[in-house]
Amino acid sequence: MKKPFLAIALAIVLQFCLQPGAVAGFAEGASAYNARNYALALKEITPLARAGNADAQHLMGLMYYMGRGVTRDYKQAFAWHHKAALQGKSDAQYVVGAMYYTGNAVPQDQKHAVTWFRKAAEQGHAEAQHALGLMYRYHVAGLPQDSVLAYMLWNLAAAGGNRNAADQRAAIAKRMSQEQIEEAQALSRTWKPGTSLPTASRTGGEG
Repeated sequence: MKKPFLAIALAIVLQFCLQPGAVAGFAEGASAYNARNYALALKEITPLARAGNADAQHLMGLMYYMGRGVTRDYKQAFAWHHKAALQGKSDAQYVVGAMYYTGNAVPQDQKHAVTWFRKAAEQGHAEAQHALGLMYRYHVAGLPQDSVLAYMLWNLAAAGGNRNAADQRAAIAKRMSQEQIEEAQALSRTWKPGTSLPTASRTGGEG
């Protein structure tokens, strides 16, 4: 049976969420971005991004990715997101993973995609958890096909607000035993953001 095409799209939100304790200048830049005053946003965040502020680097990456206030440039988008991702910014880690997965501005590399999705997912990033769940479900990038881990990840992602994950979880549950579902739910309950996600389950491996 032919595996369904695994589509992982960038979930770029129109509104940029301000982080608690935002540094001076960044709050103004993010507010300007949300108000679609991209010229002002660029003026405010550029020096912060160049100085190493991860939030500003992520927002700069979004502006280059979307072509807002600057000419659309995916290479610049990747470069800025990568800088923020290396500092642990989960939104940026997710974008880097998605760009590696699709081969957008960088050579396509599914293993790199898994690495970055996992980093973001382990911080509780719902979209990254959803993407990683798809990879376990469909045996992508060398990951084992594991319905329990897929269910667990979609359970976490659904709790984080990802509606697609809730639909995926409902669909795969129909193919799982009660024992598998119970294991997946137990894994979901015991996992805490900031800790490693399991890489194998007891009952969910498939041939």
